[in-house]
Amino acid sequence: MTDTTRLRLDISYDGGDFSGWAAQPTRRTVAGVLTEALGTLAGADVPLGLTVAGRTDAGVHATGQVCHIELPTETWERLSTSLLRRLAALMPPDARVKAVTPVPATFDARFSATFRRYEYRVADQVCGADPLRRHDTLGWVRPLDLGRLNEAAAGLVGLNDYAAFCKRKEHATTIRAITRLDWRREPDGVATATVQADAFCQAMVRSLVGAMLSVGDGRRDPAWPAKLLTRRERSSEVTVAPAHGLTLVAVGYPDESEYAQRADTTRNLRA
Repeated sequence: MTDTTRLRLDISYDGGDFSGWAAQPTRRTVAGVLTEALGTLAGADVPLGLTVAGRTDAGVHATGQVCHIELPTETWERLSTSLLRRLAALMPPDARVKAVTPVPATFDARFSATFRRYEYRVADQVCGADPLRRHDTLGWVRPLDLGRLNEAAAGLVGLNDYAAFCKRKEHATTIRAITRLDWRREPDGVATATVQADAFCQAMVRSLVGAMLSVGDGRRDPAWPAKLLTRRERSSEVTVAPAHGLTLVAVGYPDESEYAQRADTTRNLRA
């Protein structure tokens, strides 16, 4: 068997022109352009075993995405001093590999992760979103009350079944542990939500944001989003916020000695 080296890749991308992370035969995806660039350097026939921390949907951005690959050790030794620079030349301008780090074989970008953290930006100023931030900020026509937003957010934190806010997949659980959910005003006046959890279901973050926005602008009571946690199927009352306001900003991992244990625990939870 060929000796291999596992590598952690830290990645940023503007999701506007991507059909999400996951490779699709006829669509432009982040995994697709990354695999193509790596194949050019390592050989198209080299199995990379590309594994990502979280598959972002079409239009969603990332400043803190993480994935791992396997390269033949001989290839890694040949490319180690130039891989980052060569990837910068081969990757499109809307996707960047920011760091390449050798990691133990026990590291799993998906299952070793302890949390994923997202931010969602909303401009509720009368003039709308700043033109230079229009690709990562949602313009909202109604004024938002930060107190109401945070009151609604507080009721959604904890270990819960978020079925009302998820696109259900057969045989997949919708139970998640949200450890942080709050709103703040940025210096430019934009309202930014931060949400952190062990993992998220498809469209869960944007559904949570959509529900909270209807509270923040006065259309719903602050207690309403939390009441939906009693549902066991997706709620038609929840509007999914547009993708372009959402950015994956961080993925957390335990100490190196705990990679394998964390991965085993996560696999058991998801099963």
